[in-house]
Amino acid sequence: MSETVENAAPGRGGAPRAEKVRVEKVLPISGFPELLPAERFVELHFLDTIREVFELHGFAPLETRAVEPTSRLLGKGGDADKEIYGVSRLAGRSEERGGSDAELGLHFDLTVPFARYVLENAGKLAFPFRRYQIQKVWRGERPQEGRFREFTQADIDVVDVGELAPHVEAEMPLVIAEAFGRLPVGEFRIQVNNRRIPEGFYLGIGLTDVAGTLRIVDKLDKIGPEKVAAQLVAAGATDEQARLALALAEVRSTDLSFVDAVRALGVTHPTLDQGLEALAAVIAVGMERAPGVLVADLRIARGLDYYTGTVYETQLVGSEEWGSVCSGGRYDSLASDGRTTYPGVGISIGLTRLVHLLVSKRGLTASRSTPAAVLVAVVDDEGRSRSDAVASALRARGVPCEVAPTAAKFGKQIRYADRRGIPFVWFPGAGDDGGDQVKDIRSGDQADADAATWECPAADLRPSILTP
Repeated sequence: MSETVENAAPGRGGAPRAEKVRVEKVLPISGFPELLPAERFVELHFLDTIREVFELHGFAPLETRAVEPTSRLLGKGGDADKEIYGVSRLAGRSEERGGSDAELGLHFDLTVPFARYVLENAGKLAFPFRRYQIQKVWRGERPQEGRFREFTQADIDVVDVGELAPHVEAEMPLVIAEAFGRLPVGEFRIQVNNRRIPEGFYLGIGLTDVAGTLRIVDKLDKIGPEKVAAQLVAAGATDEQARLALALAEVRSTDLSFVDAVRALGVTHPTLDQGLEALAAVIAVGMERAPGVLVADLRIARGLDYYTGTVYETQLVGSEEWGSVCSGGRYDSLASDGRTTYPGVGISIGLTRLVHLLVSKRGLTASRSTPAAVLVAVVDDEGRSRSDAVASALRARGVPCEVAPTAAKFGKQIRYADRRGIPFVWFPGAGDDGGDQVKDIRSGDQADADAATWECPAADLRPSILTP
């Protein structure tokens, strides 16, 4: 966007002459968030913590390309109008690009490209293969609070050849529970279901359009039970079938009592039995290793069509209106070359969404907007080399610092440090014997110091995360 402004320029004889100057207004692009430095420190803290936990559990780092053939994206949970950003070259003739280049799209999640990566590199990987991946993804949906078109996801997945050990389905949410337990997110719940439970239940009551029924029931939190029941009936269900489908969705427990609650509804089907057994195994492990965190919630369905078994969603207690900030599930046929199938299970943290909501709604921020713990003052322009030497000595010992931009009065240099949240100011040559001194500008304490031996307090060495 641009606007026209009047600019007074001298005309003939020195008289001012009005000129119209076109000034470009820089506006944000909706759905593509950018953080201020203090907010970025929060995000980096989350990234570092999550990565550390993933690696503690033996997940290897991986990064895949940003683009995939649109045919693959469309066939694996995508939506041509809503989900996928197409990619095309702005320069060069189309015949120079090659046919496949004209049909590329930015990936909308990390699971589809990971499945493709497994197929391409199966001969080089050791199975079961455990990977974590932290990357940007893109979706062409309508931006709203906490939902973006460009955002970062942090995923873990385990894939195997032919069969996947069922205990891995219990491991995924426990890794997330450990990561969240180290982060300033407050109390949280990981809701778990198994897709075979609603599938078997719906078939048991005579609803054969399982996918359609799941899509309608998945709207419960948005439109409420009365409208969901009406939509089920409009789709062909009887009033009794709609009642039972809603009754199943209301089952929720942090222990194994959900099994009896489902049985009490009087519906039987082999697929339902399989789903209940699988979910009970996950909840039993959760009761032992993360009591109260894993919740069997039978309304959880997950929208993408590649999930086949256990599914997960994570909500922060007290902020349930934010929806899920971490989700995933098991997939059995996403990675298959027609001869060999690589079943997997994964879970993904919506990192950008999580950080944005915590910053904007709960006031998370960093203790300062710069990594520098020390501002080295400059006495005068001729003495800048001494200040640079002090900074070099501190950096060599792992102390982040910067040198004052100008040789202003010390009071002004201290105010510069205060505005940026830098806790210490270093004064070269300020001591009685010509040595250096360092000042804690928060307390006002000032003492002699040597850059070769001075220890920065551990709490001040790096920006810390502040919670209200």
